[in-house]
Amino acid sequence: MTQRTLVLLKPDTVRRGLVGEVIGRVERKAGWAITALELRTLDRETLERHYGEHVGKPFYEPLVAFMSSGPVVALVVEGERVIEGVRQLAGPTDPIAAAPGSVRGDFGTIVRENLIHASDSPESAERELKIFFPGIA
Repeated sequence: MTQRTLVLLKPDTVRRGLVGEVIGRVERKAGWAITALELRTLDRETLERHYGEHVGKPFYEPLVAFMSSGPVVALVVEGERVIEGVRQLAGPTDPIAAAPGSVRGDFGTIVRENLIHASDSPESAERELKIFFPGIA
């Protein structure tokens, strides 16, 4: 089933010069296509909409501070089972638990700065795409 998902390459990915590496991994996956891409610095309002379900949790404020600390690359990726596939490509949040070959397994250093965000369900993808790419969602 063809799907569309949001992928965010977080500030640590941009700072470390890993954007091309991660985008290359997405592009090499047969049947997937990047249909939108934008470099932007996220404001608090956007982050509050994106991470709203985490308000009040101990990691919320550090997460918002990290995600606004520098530019991110926002992408729309389309393809067969792309939501599940990009999450597999990203790997678990904990880089120690992430398998080699995944973005976090190969490049992750700490849990809080974990390189990449990928929508976790069709419902999340739809909601998140409306936040980051309202003209195409």
